[in-house]
Amino acid sequence: MADLNERDTKLVQYLTEAYGKEKELETALEAHIGMTNRAPYKKRLQQHLKETKSHAREVERRIKKLGGSVDGITTTATTAAKKAVALSKGPLHALRGSSEPEKELKNAKTEFSEEAEEIATYTAIEALAEAVGDKDTAKLARAIRRDEERMATYLEKLIPQLTKAVVTAEIPASQRSTGRRRSTSSRRRTTSSSRGTASRSSSSRSKSSSRSTSSRSGTSRRSSSSGRSSRNGSSASAKSGSKSRSRSGGSRTRARS
Repeated sequence: MADLNERDTKLVQYLTEAYGKEKELETALEAHIGMTNRAPYKKRLQQHLKETKSHAREVERRIKKLGGSVDGITTTATTAAKKAVALSKGPLHALRGSSEPEKELKNAKTEFSEEAEEIATYTAIEALAEAVGDKDTAKLARAIRRDEERMATYLEKLIPQLTKAVVTAEIPASQRSTGRRRSTSSRRRTTSSSRGTASRSSSSRSKSSSRSTSSRSGTSRRSSSSGRSSRNGSSASAKSGSKSRSRSGGSRTRARS
């Protein structure tokens, strides 16, 4: 390796880390493809394996362009990846579930975490390259990061599907929740609510009717009382007039006598 200045030394350091990760993932993806039976998932893994190999080649070229070297990195990365795959198939794997969907789910979760690490790695490389004026390295890091983000998005959507497959494969139907039961429960709540509303509406109408009847009854009583008072007044007036005429007649009779 040629003598590098501080700028290129740091760029080579970050790119070398990314290169080692790409070589690890090559081995891991090959193992996962062999363990996957779901056709769309398997196809996407095969596509990403091609992308991963391409990323490694591009990063290696950029390292050499800056005066760095990848000697020994490939062997070290491959050995580490093979050890990780071997552990995943060992005794500890039995604790993670035995069904095919369970194995695929565990692999997808591991791949998702690996994609997150790669996204962080290439984000840092892009930022570093821009800060030191290395446009070519920044462009490369940005392009690779977008590939990793697309794969991460795919896995994020796949994981819930694989989880549901695990439920179907390993949990009895009697212990699973279904949309139909939720729908029935919802209809029951809606019916109960409607009945409650109808009952409150009926009660309201009944109360309103009672108040109206009471109002009419009160008006009728007041009207009747007013009528009686009027008639009593008229009768008293008539009696008073009669007495007055009688007294007047008696006075005239005494005067003639």
